[in-house]
Amino acid sequence: MHAPLTPATHRWHPPAGTPAEPDLTHHGDAEVGVGLVDLAVNVRRAPMPSWLAEPITASLADLAAYPDPGPARAAVAARHGRPPAEVLLTAGAAEGFVLLAQALRGIHRPVVVHPQFTEPEAALRAAGHQVRRVLLDPADGFRLHPERIPADADLVMIGNPTNPTSVLHPAADLAALARPGRVLVIDEAFADTTAAPGRPGEPESLAARRDLPGLLVVRSLTKTWGLAGLRIGYLLGEAALLQRLAAVQPLWAVSTPALAAATACAAPTAVRAERAIAAQLTADREHLVTRLSALPGVRVAGRPASAFVLIHRPGAERIRAELRERGWAVRRGDTFPGLGPDWLRIAVRDRACTDAFTEVLAEILEA
Repeated sequence: MHAPLTPATHRWHPPAGTPAEPDLTHHGDAEVGVGLVDLAVNVRRAPMPSWLAEPITASLADLAAYPDPGPARAAVAARHGRPPAEVLLTAGAAEGFVLLAQALRGIHRPVVVHPQFTEPEAALRAAGHQVRRVLLDPADGFRLHPERIPADADLVMIGNPTNPTSVLHPAADLAALARPGRVLVIDEAFADTTAAPGRPGEPESLAARRDLPGLLVVRSLTKTWGLAGLRIGYLLGEAALLQRLAAVQPLWAVSTPALAAATACAAPTAVRAERAIAAQLTADREHLVTRLSALPGVRVAGRPASAFVLIHRPGAERIRAELRERGWAVRRGDTFPGLGPDWLRIAVRDRACTDAFTEVLAEILEA
């Protein structure tokens, strides 16, 4: 039985054996290797469409000139119904977390909601911030309870959908965290992977909300379009807040090819394609969840909504090693605060890949 969250501590105490200080710098790419099928990294691998490849390739002819972010900023702003001043382009979402940590040195009570992507906390700590953690309860499906966020927090960071849990928090619960004097950072790096019947677009996204004080939405273009090596993302928020972040950003931080990608990915053609991909991903994820749920002792965490699934299985550390010996790479869970060695994150792939993987996993579990 997991210890409950209590209003007095705002903490869930993980079971014995969970590392007190997980390695926040560990990422899924460290799990992959030659000859391994990659289920550890949540980047979609598919041929690049011509509407994206062609402008990126054409931009190579302009590398002698310094990058001009203006057209890409305008395109992203139009996609989200915002003025260009409310968009800051970044070299991937990870740069956005560093800019936040460096620009907001005046904050005193930052809170990071875990389990989630560890770069936000790593960036804050590297900048000298003293970070408090709110750990969501696996027994409760890693759901967010807004009242458990400390009222005095002047910075709150949370993912939606959250990596590694794949939980999609209701937009209303996230909006309830916004208040004057607080910066509310929502990491929506995987928002374009989500879909819901009868709800076109990105359910629970706050990217178009301009009425919430201190809201800052972090977005990435590297996941769905396989652009992790190009490094392109952006921040959406109040113009004054983005100006503070831009002041600590290096000049020409986003390359010309990355700007070309941002412009292309903001176009209506890209948005339609994203929604079709998200619908297919939903079906592929449901297939993976069904196969995993049928395995002995395997528990799928929460209600997965993104491009990955988190599972709990006693002895997962050994299972991960045996999977690696059999040619499969999955993401370890013990480097995420609030999890431990009995957790694994598995990327959603096509059904044939899922069937092959779960057959091998079943053999390991039955051995």
